[in-house]
Amino acid sequence: MTAAPYPPSVPSVPSVPSDQGLPPTARPAGPRPPRQGAGSTVSTPDTQQHDDARLPGAVAAEPRNAIPNQAPTPLGRLVATVERLRREVREAHAAADGRALVELAKGILIGQLNCTPAAAARQLDELSRETGLAPLELAADIVNQAARDHVSEVAAEFVERTATPAPAEPAEPAERSTTLAVRLRTAESGVLAAADDTQAVAESLLTNALGPLGAVAVAVWSASPDGSLALAGHAGFGPGEAARWRHVPPGVSTVARRALRERRLVALARLNRVGLPSIGHLQWPDGGRMAVPAGTGGRIHGVLEICWPRPLAPQPPQIERQVEALAELCARTMDAAAPGDPGSLEAVLPDVAELVDLAEGLHDPAVVLTPVLDPEGRLTDFRIRHASSRFVDPAGRQRSDVNGALLLEAYPMAAGERGLFDIVERVHATGEPFRARRMSLTALVDQIPLTSVADISVSRHGAAVLLIWRVEDETARLADLLQHAQRLGRIGGFEENLVTGETTWNAQLYALHGLPTTAPPVRLRELPGYAHPDDSAALGRFLRAVLRYRRPASVNLRLRRSDGITRHIRVVAEPVLDADQRLHAVRGAYQDISAQHWTEVALAATRDQLAHSEAESAERNRLALQLQHAIMPPTPPAITAPGLRVAVRYRPAETESLVGGDWYDTVVLPSGLIMLSVGDVAGHGIEAATGMVVLRNALRGLAVTGAGPAQLLSWLNTVTHHLAKHVTATAVCGIFDPSTRVMRWARAGHLPPVLVRGGEAEAFPLIEGLLLGALPEVTYAEREVHLEPEDTVLMFTDGLVERRDSSVQDSLGHLVHTAAACAGDLDRQLDRLLAESRSDTDDDTCVIGIQVG
Repeated sequence: MTAAPYPPSVPSVPSVPSDQGLPPTARPAGPRPPRQGAGSTVSTPDTQQHDDARLPGAVAAEPRNAIPNQAPTPLGRLVATVERLRREVREAHAAADGRALVELAKGILIGQLNCTPAAAARQLDELSRETGLAPLELAADIVNQAARDHVSEVAAEFVERTATPAPAEPAEPAERSTTLAVRLRTAESGVLAAADDTQAVAESLLTNALGPLGAVAVAVWSASPDGSLALAGHAGFGPGEAARWRHVPPGVSTVARRALRERRLVALARLNRVGLPSIGHLQWPDGGRMAVPAGTGGRIHGVLEICWPRPLAPQPPQIERQVEALAELCARTMDAAAPGDPGSLEAVLPDVAELVDLAEGLHDPAVVLTPVLDPEGRLTDFRIRHASSRFVDPAGRQRSDVNGALLLEAYPMAAGERGLFDIVERVHATGEPFRARRMSLTALVDQIPLTSVADISVSRHGAAVLLIWRVEDETARLADLLQHAQRLGRIGGFEENLVTGETTWNAQLYALHGLPTTAPPVRLRELPGYAHPDDSAALGRFLRAVLRYRRPASVNLRLRRSDGITRHIRVVAEPVLDADQRLHAVRGAYQDISAQHWTEVALAATRDQLAHSEAESAERNRLALQLQHAIMPPTPPAITAPGLRVAVRYRPAETESLVGGDWYDTVVLPSGLIMLSVGDVAGHGIEAATGMVVLRNALRGLAVTGAGPAQLLSWLNTVTHHLAKHVTATAVCGIFDPSTRVMRWARAGHLPPVLVRGGEAEAFPLIEGLLLGALPEVTYAEREVHLEPEDTVLMFTDGLVERRDSSVQDSLGHLVHTAAACAGDLDRQLDRLLAESRSDTDDDTCVIGIQVG
């Protein structure tokens, strides 16, 4: 019988998932030759030519690692023989994979046309001649039309999403679709031919589908329920590297683990940039990686990891879909579940029946869930197969109301982000169990969300999932809360029955006493034997108040424990009376207040030390103030000298602790000249006051020599640097000659004097002068000023002008303006200057006014 021509489109051809459904003649003939890892072979021009013939549309690549011509030596002949055998093995692998695909297409023709295997072969040859396609391409088209599975979807999507090819590489969409279909179907035929050999599956994937994409190695990982990964198959990696990575313990972060955890395709441009270890990372550290979970029916059985030797550019969506299709092929070899539809409500698998028996034996409420899949094999929901007899619904429903229902229909609030459905889906996909304490469960009761707290346990058993929860009881929650409060507060409770003599302690009270829980409790009347003798009087009053006068009472005592440790304890107790108002029992609590006691002791010691320091500081300030006032009274009398009138104002700091080192001095020398000086010692307190005394008296003694102001400041600097340790100061010194009305002056880091003449005021020209005590040897400059009758010279310290928010020059300008406005008596001028001073530093202030007669 001659078979009818095979139509170009066969929409009703049934899908043949494996070669076991084909007649014997449709299966690959002869045993498969032993495979060799793709990464361990050496490409040659012969094998490259064979690959080009086998994959239409593939771009020929230059041969890599080609074996050069060997000399006619025994070693050269041996190398040539090995290379020839390798080439023959690779050709046998390719022929076997292609033959399996062709035989699969013949099986489809047999089932569709109801013909013999020989007629199907003739029909395939005739179609190949008529269409002009190679038998391998025609076989891929037949399988795609018959299967209508994920692989055919990828091939169709490739045509739709691929952009127009470049002019240098003209390729029609149909040709690219054929190339992709042949590549995927050839890989699938290799998988079907070695359904129980994951190693052979990995080699077939690399050779037929991933090698043309530039990949050099592939690893197929099998996921275990404990979270570990096992290397189920590999190609392109050396035997030593595969042996090192044969097992990845749980918790180790790798590229495959990341894809398994995120349950999506993970593409890494450069492996060394993410810091994740993986198989082959030493050989290709800068290469790209791609890992995709391999699963079927909502369950993830493992991960397909692909390795590139160089950085991986962003891949188009069609390549990612192709890799996902290959991962689905890998999942078929790792899926050991029994055939059947796990989403069917009527089918009860053996492992589900065993799980139902297990749920009935549990003390906590439990439900058995099975996955519900859509026609395309994707997970959509879970069916509640069984609710145990101890089932307690958070919404208050009976178990019969939820038995057989879908999980999202019974508990729609479980669909929230990171909700219960997401947890169950993750456990079903990865097999890793999930446990959580005090997880919130929300159920709808009359469209009102009702939240309860429960401990959750989710685990996968075969094709089903066991969900266990324990709703938290309010009484147990309050008891647990009380226990934690007593632990944190170091409180132990007790109750003593005075009628039966029975005493009850909680665990915390045993810990406070340092006793094991098996020891007999200490009764209240025995408590004095465990307390410090000094606390016996207070403890006696406490016992009399509770036991005799039947009043609540408390006492603080030092408890001496058997381990030698003494704890400070507060005991609080109250009497319990019966119906006849007789004392029946005593209940109360012990609290460890040792930390509080030692804190109070430390605070008391700190307060005493602080009071002592304050007293010492006050005494030092009082002495400094007395010393300062003894030398420079706040309002000294006016000084009258020949041809000169001198007035002084001194204003001490408002705060006694800020007693400073300001000084002034006016003295008539034996020569008839008058020395005028103002200075300020840096700092405050007794040190500044004593330094002021030293410098003032030293300058007065040096002035008797008749030297000029510059020389006097130079000598005073030597005294400050060598005799007054750690003291620095500023000063201005003037020598006035009444006969000539000439004033010679010098400064050591001090503000210059101010001259008031005829209603105008200006500061003396600034001259150089380093502050006292900074260097051992300093030379100071000296200037002369000729004064006229009624002129006023003001010498002052920085306490008169200094402000925190203004510069010294601005403050000095304000003083000059104020001095020009002051007229009349010298005393009134100084009083007005003090009254209108804008200084805000709360420092000592000293002003000397010199008026020429």
